[in-house]
Amino acid sequence: MAEDKRVYLFDSTLRDGAQTQGVDFTVPDKVAIAEALDGLGIDYVEGGWPGANPTDDAFFGKPPALEAARLVAFGMTRRPGRSTANDPGLAQILRAGAPAVCLVGKAWDFHVEVALEIPLSENVELIADSLAYAGTKAEEVMFDAEHFFDGYKANPGYALDCLKAALEAGARWVVLCDTNGGTLPAEVERIVGEVVEIIPGDRLGIHCHNDTENAVANSLAAIRAGARQVQGTLNGLGERCGNANLVSLIPSLMLKTDYEVGMSEAQLRQLTSVSRLLDERLNRAPARNAAYVGESAFAHKGGLHVSAVGKDPRTYEHVEPGLVGNQRHIVVSDQSGRSNILARFREAGFEVDPKDSKVAALVETVKAREFQGYAYDGAEASFELLAGRALDRVADYFTLSRFRIMDNRRWNARGELVTESEATVNLVVEGEERHEVANGNGPVNALDIALRKALIASYPGLEDLHLVDYKVRILTPSDGTRAITRVMIESTDSTGRRWTTVGVSSDIIDASFNALHDAYTWKLYRDGAPSLNGRAAK
Repeated sequence: MAEDKRVYLFDSTLRDGAQTQGVDFTVPDKVAIAEALDGLGIDYVEGGWPGANPTDDAFFGKPPALEAARLVAFGMTRRPGRSTANDPGLAQILRAGAPAVCLVGKAWDFHVEVALEIPLSENVELIADSLAYAGTKAEEVMFDAEHFFDGYKANPGYALDCLKAALEAGARWVVLCDTNGGTLPAEVERIVGEVVEIIPGDRLGIHCHNDTENAVANSLAAIRAGARQVQGTLNGLGERCGNANLVSLIPSLMLKTDYEVGMSEAQLRQLTSVSRLLDERLNRAPARNAAYVGESAFAHKGGLHVSAVGKDPRTYEHVEPGLVGNQRHIVVSDQSGRSNILARFREAGFEVDPKDSKVAALVETVKAREFQGYAYDGAEASFELLAGRALDRVADYFTLSRFRIMDNRRWNARGELVTESEATVNLVVEGEERHEVANGNGPVNALDIALRKALIASYPGLEDLHLVDYKVRILTPSDGTRAITRVMIESTDSTGRRWTTVGVSSDIIDASFNALHDAYTWKLYRDGAPSLNGRAAK
């Protein structure tokens, strides 16, 4: 009989992910993420714990209509001393009406005796009762065996009794949980291999936490040993160190093994956008070094690497970036050579003769500017503009005549200490001088508002630009308050594009203006906006 290679994907972002420090999903967030997971091809989407909080109650009160994924309600087995029909918590979970239910219960004898303070046999009974009762209310039931690996190492017979009770009560899946994330891959593979001798692999799932940075490796080890459901979260969200990262697991299974996950190649190409959608909903910057989907996942900085990638990407890339919806980035820095510059020209759509003297001049310009403090390896948009200007390809959309910033720190009428920032700018746009004044939440915000007031009448596309991150680094700390400052600004717009620009100066506001100027200019250039300032792009 041929081995079953189908692995079912179970996403718990909307519950496990919500336990991440600093993460607080709204109902619209949960709906948007659930729909994105459905479109991605996930088999099970766990929506949360009905009865645990108002957000989860509202979500299950009007759940999204998923086309392919099965919505799962999470909860715990009945409490000791209560019947299944008389347990309020279990009733709320089953009243949610989700087609699938996942109940968590103890599988470690230590927890049964110390936390629940009941006989071991009673815990087995409440697992069986709860799963059997849930099976009369839901289409599919599952059992999460909490702290299974610790329980198995302490008392394998009892841990297996808990699994068998759930299976015999009608559980479609029994899931082995490495709840504290302390088990290593070799242990996981050995233990799952032993469990498969008792519990069929096509009824067995794995749920790993990342406390030793092994959640993905442990999940793959469990699948190799026979488990056929894998649980995890988008971007590895989860309490403490997080959960197994499905964004890494999915392409690893699809592109590097012969397991099947029920996802098409077209859906796999959505992976990067779904990963970034989650970060957008949480107002977090995506991790640049995230496997497969990070901006740096296929970034090449050393000239030797770039030269080799230009001949054959397989030399330094383990998969083709487009397979997961990502793209290659050729990074430009003071380590760059001609090959980096030419590769970035191609990425930006600039056709240039490799022998053009402007290429060599630009290499030296980049090195000189990075010596001054600029960092183009993290500010690709600013480099694209630098290169475009060197080739006379980027227009002057506006010219700054002057700006002035004033901060007023005072006590208001209510006796509160407040600080107000006011920016005044003079720009030349369409051949005329424009003067605008704006107040803001700090000097950079005031400057941003004043600049837009002066520009939007001529360039309405700037309404769509949003600044999402602002970083400052002191480059010469020994100079104290006279230090050189580097400002990095990350921007986005409604198309989903994200770009980073850089400015350097001994004055932090001047450095901020330089980065803002590039942010506006890059968007106008990429949008194909006509120059209204007398010099058009070629």
